[in-house]
Parts: sequence; C-alpha cells; structure tokens
Amino acid sequence: MIESSVVTITDKAVEKAKEVLQDRGISEGALRLFIAGGGCSGYQYGMALAPEAEEDDLVIEMDGLKLVVDPDSAPLLIGAEIDYVEDLMKSGFTIYNPNASKTCACGSSFQTADGSGQAHACSH
Repeated sequence: MIESSVVTITDKAVEKAKEVLQDRGISEGALRLFIAGGGCSGYQYGMALAPEAEEDDLVIEMDGLKLVVDPDSAPLLIGAEIDYVEDLMKSGFTIYNPNASKTCACGSSFQTADGSGQAHACSH
C-alpha cells in the first residue's frame, strides 16, 4: 500500500491503473480522482484517465503511477483509500473515504458530516 498526504492507494489499484493507462496508449498519463456534486447522498466519486495534469492539480506519484486530484476535491479526499476489487459481484476501483458520514447503497456517492452535498435520486 502506498500512502501520500491526501490518499492511500493499494498495490493492486496501482497495478490496475498502470495497466489501464498502458492499454489506452497513455502510459505517461495519470489517473484522475475527483468529487462531483450529485449522486444519491450528495457528492459522487469520479475517476478518469488524464493525458497530463492540469496546472493547479495536486500530483501524487506512486510506484510509477501519477494520481491527479483537483484542488476542490482534495479536501474531501484526505485520508481516503483507493483499492481495486475483483470478486463474484463486481470488479473495479473502490474508494474508502473517512470523510463520508453517510453513503448510499450504490457506494458511489456520499455526504460529509457537515451535510455538504446535494442528494439526487439514485440512478443505479
């Protein structure tokens, strides 16, 4: 497991992200982690492949993987852990976030203790 001042990422998630970047032909790119408004509980996690970091991004380099986080999302992700899960029910990146005081059943949205985030109907 690799830790930074903002997020922790498991070895399995690092390897999977590097594999996906290489498969898409952007092995020098980065995995972007962000928070957006919406989702069943208020905030919603997002991940994307980024060919490069934006000027104001927080760039975290871990074992050959670049993880980029925008400055608005970073405070909501402090202490979060990114993992890659493969089991009978699902496979994909999973985020465990200690800042989430309430989550919905789909697991992709959350609300913070101060009630931040506007909840929307679950689309899952």
